[in-house]
Amino acid sequence: MGGKVLQIGGRRSGLGRAVDLEIPAGHSSTGRDVTIPVRVVRGAEPGPVVAVTAAVHGDEINGTAIVRGLISDDAPELLRGSLILAPVINVLGFERTTRYMPDRRDLNRSFPGSAEGSLTARFAHAVFEQIVRKADWLIDLHAAAARRTNFPNARADLDDPRTAELARHFDLEMTVHGAGPEGSLRRAAVSAGIPTLILEAGEVWKFEPSVTEAGLRGVRNALIGLGMVAGEPAAPLFRAVSRKTSWVRAPVGGILRFHASAGLSVERGDALATVTTVLGKELATVLAPMDGVVLGMTTMPAVVPGDPVYHIASVEGGIQAVRSARRGGRGEGTLDGRMRDELSTNVSIEEHGS
Repeated sequence: MGGKVLQIGGRRSGLGRAVDLEIPAGHSSTGRDVTIPVRVVRGAEPGPVVAVTAAVHGDEINGTAIVRGLISDDAPELLRGSLILAPVINVLGFERTTRYMPDRRDLNRSFPGSAEGSLTARFAHAVFEQIVRKADWLIDLHAAAARRTNFPNARADLDDPRTAELARHFDLEMTVHGAGPEGSLRRAAVSAGIPTLILEAGEVWKFEPSVTEAGLRGVRNALIGLGMVAGEPAAPLFRAVSRKTSWVRAPVGGILRFHASAGLSVERGDALATVTTVLGKELATVLAPMDGVVLGMTTMPAVVPGDPVYHIASVEGGIQAVRSARRGGRGEGTLDGRMRDELSTNVSIEEHGS
C-alpha cells in the first residue's frame, strides 16, 4: 500500500499530486541516457498502488493508447491509492517499431532481469525494480504478434487467489487462465507477490478504438473494485472463462479464404477457413477442433503447412451462454459487437461454400 510519499526513479511524490518523471533504464551506443517516461498519479488518501504498463513489446502499441487515455482529461478521478502509468516500456523497440530490443532479445522473456546481464536483462531489471516492485497490483497491456489479431481477452493465473481477484475486477468478456511463459513480466511479478493480469487485444502498430475502450473499461473497473475510484463498474455483455486453448494450423500451403472472425463462437467441426491454390483451386478445409471462441487469428492469407491460422479457446460451461448473450441483436451496438466488427475489417470473411 502506498504511504504518504512514493519514490520512483529517484523522484518523490506526495498524496494528491501527479508527477511526470523519467526512469533511468540504461545507455545507448551513442552514450545517451535511455529513460522510460512515467506518470505517477496519487489520490488524496493512501491506498493500493496499481501499475499499468504497455508496449513491453515495442510494436504492441494498443496498450499505449489505453495508458494515454488514463493520462488524459477524461481519466477517472483517483480518490485513494496511486497509479503508475507507463505508456511505453520498451522505448528502444518502440522507436524502431519492432517487438524486440536492439540486442535481438525479447524483453518479455527476460524478467526479472539482472543488473549485470545483457542489455535486455539490465533493462528488465530497471523496469522490475523501479516500476513493478513499487506496485501492489499490475496490469500489463499487449496486442497480438505481427500478422495476427486478438479478440480482447484478459490472461491471468486464476489459481492465484489475488490474481483471480484482479481478473474479476477487470471483468472482460473473455478471461484465459495461465501463468505465462518463463521470463514474462506477469509470471515474474506474480512470483514476486504482485498480482498481475495482461490484456491481449488487437494488432501491432495500431491504436484501435474498440480495443482502447475495452482496456479503459477494464482498468476503470479494476480501480473501482480496489476502492480507488468511485462509481459502478461497467458489466461486459457476457463472462467466459477458458482454461484450454488450441492453435489450429494450416494442413497444406496456399491462400486462405477466411470463414470465421476474431471473437466468433464456433462448434467442433465448423469450417474456419479454406486453403486454395493461388489460382483458386480448393486444397483443404481448416476445421474447429472443439467448441469455443475464436481468441485470435492470422491476418496473413498466404500460409505454408503448420502455420498457425486460428487460436480457439474452450469456454467453461460451453458456448451457449455467449451465444445467448449475443442472440436477437442484443450484441449489436455493444462494445462486444463493435470489437468483433472492427477486428474483422483487416480480413475478408466469407461464408463456407460461397
